[in-house]
Amino acid sequence: MESALLYMVLLRYLSGSIELLIATLMWRSNDLEKALMLNSMLALVGPTILIVTTGIGISGLSEKISFLKMLCLFSGIVLIIIGMKMK
Repeated sequence: MESALLYMVLLRYLSGSIELLIATLMWRSNDLEKALMLNSMLALVGPTILIVTTGIGISGLSEKISFLKMLCLFSGIVLIIIGMKMK
């Protein structure tokens, strides 16, 4: 297994574990305000993991894809994040 792939998988497992942990904390707190605060913290985790895992994947493929394709991929990520922030 390539090291880039291993790091991407581990980051996704970490992200999923954080999501499950926060869901459990929300359930146990039984308080809507605390649940909303915990959910807000997850808004930072998702995009961060997306950017980091994509960066690792692209760096692992850097010898196989052109600079223009890398630029297009990163532009797509930026557009996804902008789209999430728009109302």
